[in-house]
Parts: sequence; C-alpha cells; structure tokens
Amino acid sequence: MSVDASALLHIEGLRSGYGDAIVVDGCSLSMKAGEGIALLGRNGVGKTTLLVTLMGLTRVRGGSMQWMGRDLLRMRASDRARAGIGWVPQEREVFPSLTVEENLTVTALPGPWSLARVYRLFPRLAERRKNFGNQLSGGEQQMLAVGRALMLNPKLLLLDEPLEGLAPVIVDELCAAIAAMVKSEGQGLILVEQHVEQALSLTHRAIVLERGRIVHEGTSEVLRADPQSLDRWIGVRVAA
Repeated sequence: MSVDASALLHIEGLRSGYGDAIVVDGCSLSMKAGEGIALLGRNGVGKTTLLVTLMGLTRVRGGSMQWMGRDLLRMRASDRARAGIGWVPQEREVFPSLTVEENLTVTALPGPWSLARVYRLFPRLAERRKNFGNQLSGGEQQMLAVGRALMLNPKLLLLDEPLEGLAPVIVDELCAAIAAMVKSEGQGLILVEQHVEQALSLTHRAIVLERGRIVHEGTSEVLRADPQSLDRWIGVRVAA
C-alpha cells in the first residue's frame, strides 16, 4: 500500500499484541480526515487490539503507523490524545466523583467541540450536568465517555463497542449522535461494534478482520447489502 500524503492515518504491515503474543498480524489501512470506518469481525480477531495499539498501549513487533505524516510509533502514549486521537474504551472510565460537567471539562482541549456543542449532541447530559458520574445509568455514562472524548477535540475518535449492553432507546440515541458526528459534523471515526447493521449504517467504509488480518475492505453500503459475506466473516445476517 503506497502512502497517501493526504491521509490522516496510515498503517502499513502492523504487527502488535501483548507480550510475545501477536494479535494484529500484518494490517495495512489508510483513512482520510472526516471518514467513518466500521471495524468488524468475530470476537477475538484483533479489533480492540488495533485500537489499543493506536493509543500506544500494546507491544508493536513490526510495521509502521503514520499520523498526519508523523511517526506514531515514536509518539508517547500520553501525547497521542493531544495529537488528536480520542479513545472511548469499553470500560467508559468516567470519573465517578466528578459531576457530568466536570467530567467533560477536566481534560478539555481548545477546538470546535465545546461544552454547549456536546450538550446539543447529548441533551441527556445537559439535563444531568450537576449529577455525579456514579449517579448515571450505563447509557448515560456511555454518552458522557463519548462527550468527554469529543471535548479533547480529536481528529480521530476511536469507539470500542459503544452500544454493548444498552437499552434500545439509548442505542437509538447514541446511534443518532454518532450519525450526526460522522455525517453532519465530519468527525473522523473508527467504530468497533458487534451491532453490525448499526455500525454499517453509521459509517462510510467497512473493514473486516479475521485472525488479526484484514480480509475485506470496502464501502459500508455494499457490505451491508451482502449477507453472504457478513455471515461468512462475522456470523451474522443483516435484515433486509
């Protein structure tokens, strides 16, 4: 894969994992600013590990990662958020003893995502701005985790299973917010999600991993219309 000078993120032959174990094994991909990518695959194929590698929290054994033309591998994990990579892990990790508003502002960086803009995206958070993190429901905590990451004003937002275990009404609200971020606000996004239909409907492009390798890359719309491939690679069928 040749390096695209306009790429926000460019990964070439990446091999990473934990200790001596290789989980991501030879991945190459490139994405532009404002692009939304669904990262799909069965459990244990390396999706979360790829996100964690981007944040500098795994052992990289080979390949390269370029971030806006800079060598991401040389960048300390603590500097990657400041460089424009936001991460919402599965665990959410909101601060339980801080209010919603304090959670949103404690690590905020200057940029177009402001407190008012996050509240417009998530009206529930505005209603609960004085509540502490441990007083929120699981879905509200997920909204708070996403909002806090946006307050870092990232050029790329990494979302790891944001819909997992949430009530249908909260799933709908989060999906609406993600759609607004990607398709209206131009927020760059890599979305790891087991809710395949929602993930494909929210993104421009889909990448499927299998055993740590990319086995498919194409538009989300085309993959969504290909139930045989979805069944073969992910074990699900998308409703017609």
